[in-house]
Amino acid sequence: MSWVSLLGLAVTLVLLLLVERWIHRHLQGTMLLLAGDREIAVVLYALPLMPGVLLHEASHALTARLLGVRSGRLSIRPKLAGERIQLGSVPVAETDFIRASLIGLAPLVTGSTVILLIGYLIFGIGRMQQALVTGDWMRVVADLSDILAVPDVWLWAYLIFAISNTMLPSRSDRAAWMPILLFVLLVVALAWFAGLGPAVVKRVGQPLDVATPWLAAVYGFTLVADLPFVLLIVAFERLLQRLRGMRVEY
Repeated sequence: MSWVSLLGLAVTLVLLLLVERWIHRHLQGTMLLLAGDREIAVVLYALPLMPGVLLHEASHALTARLLGVRSGRLSIRPKLAGERIQLGSVPVAETDFIRASLIGLAPLVTGSTVILLIGYLIFGIGRMQQALVTGDWMRVVADLSDILAVPDVWLWAYLIFAISNTMLPSRSDRAAWMPILLFVLLVVALAWFAGLGPAVVKRVGQPLDVATPWLAAVYGFTLVADLPFVLLIVAFERLLQRLRGMRVEY
């Protein structure tokens, strides 16, 4: 098992979480400055993220149906839920914690898959990944230039932005994860004390060695795609602060 690949995946995932949190907070603040009304600001905040919200909720609904769990009508209408904003929802019937965990994980899987397909089929980041591995920085620069020349590059970049900032599991999506995590830790601990630790690590390490470089590449590419939109939010927020003579405290 490659610990370097796991570390790279962990770093990119943590950075993605931090960037996502920043984007959501400042996008909300920017729309509040623009609208001057909280209810209108919620709608304006949700609009740029709508493709990702639709994919997120559709992933819940489709996974629930595949697992034989009843689900209600899908909604992508944003609404205030106390101090939090609910961008969309799909009611799902109560079920066992295994199926509930899979339903909660579905948006991350589908979102990562869609970004992977866009990255490799549209932007050709596979070549860049190979150049990074071999340390061919001239090739990396050339590949970045090629990405900017892709037809409809900003449309694809926007889709990545919308999907990546809505694919991470919400608090309710993660509710059933704790029993699964405890069960896995228990099994690993028992296997380790039974002397099966090296065999388990080897068996688990094989698929991880295949998956982690791809996931790290996807999340790293997502961070790069998010950067122009972060700069746009910063510029727009500062412009509105000057025009309005006020600022949002985060």
